[in-house]
Amino acid sequence: MRRRRFLQLAGATLAAGAIAPHALRAATSSVHAVTTPPIDAAAFHAMRRFARTPFGRIAYVERGRGETALFLHGAPLNGFQWRGAIERLAPYRRCVAPDFMGLGYSEVPEGQPLAAPDQTAMLLALLDTLAIGKVDLVASDSGVAVAQLLAAHHPRRVRSLLLANGDVEPDSPPSKVEPVIEMARSGTLADATANWLVDPANARATFGKAVYAFPERLSDETIATYAAPLVSSPLRRAQYHAFHLALKPNPLAGVEVSLKRSRVPVRIVWGMADDIFLPADAEYLDRVFPHSQGIRRVPEGKLFFPEEFPDVIAEEARRLWEVS
Repeated sequence: MRRRRFLQLAGATLAAGAIAPHALRAATSSVHAVTTPPIDAAAFHAMRRFARTPFGRIAYVERGRGETALFLHGAPLNGFQWRGAIERLAPYRRCVAPDFMGLGYSEVPEGQPLAAPDQTAMLLALLDTLAIGKVDLVASDSGVAVAQLLAAHHPRRVRSLLLANGDVEPDSPPSKVEPVIEMARSGTLADATANWLVDPANARATFGKAVYAFPERLSDETIATYAAPLVSSPLRRAQYHAFHLALKPNPLAGVEVSLKRSRVPVRIVWGMADDIFLPADAEYLDRVFPHSQGIRRVPEGKLFFPEEFPDVIAEEARRLWEVS
């Protein structure tokens, strides 16, 4: 039962401005998932690079030129989540999608702390290594918490924020993530994830159904791209568990005060069918960031809708970046 419960919920983990009026509130959109295939797994693997930082070898994918957009993924995913958005936005930005420590293909040493503040420090080191100054942040799930920490504590590095479903200070981690944290504590989380590789149909019917609007479109290769690195060695399994254990205590405690002083323009895009990060969380972000440009609501969207609806992300990013 614990394994099944994980597979239903495991897509969620940690995640989650400032003076203008909220002029663009409550734009509601009904969309359909893109039907043409974006960058496939083989192409994405071929694009992957590694940056040597004090935190280890950080995996990232890069496409495009000009000012940089930094894409922050959710758990248990990696930068592959953003393949469709990168494909659409590369003509307008240098798109960089790193893998967080403890997830994806980044290689970090044993004992490296993996909490959101440590992930924030890693990203700053990555940006310095790549000679990147300011970035437009695009974040989902786990990445939303890190994005807020960057905006709050390193505002000179952040040009704008596009935030999808993810953690907020009053609700981090959300209650539906608690069973996943308990599985990490008991050491069963990696085994449950490894089962996705031998039974991807069940992964679609459980995990996929919980966090994707169209789980039947979650391919075997996509499941493998997400799950395989997490269980590839005893060290990676331990780090996968450690990532989830680091979701507590609340990494966003006290951040609201700084966010209320932020001058960063923010746009919020929220999947309304998500039962992990609720609509109230989007409304909280809209209130807290004084330069919020409001919420676009995606009725069909569940937690990982940015992967399914890259046209929505691209449209909102271009609007936020004032790209015609």
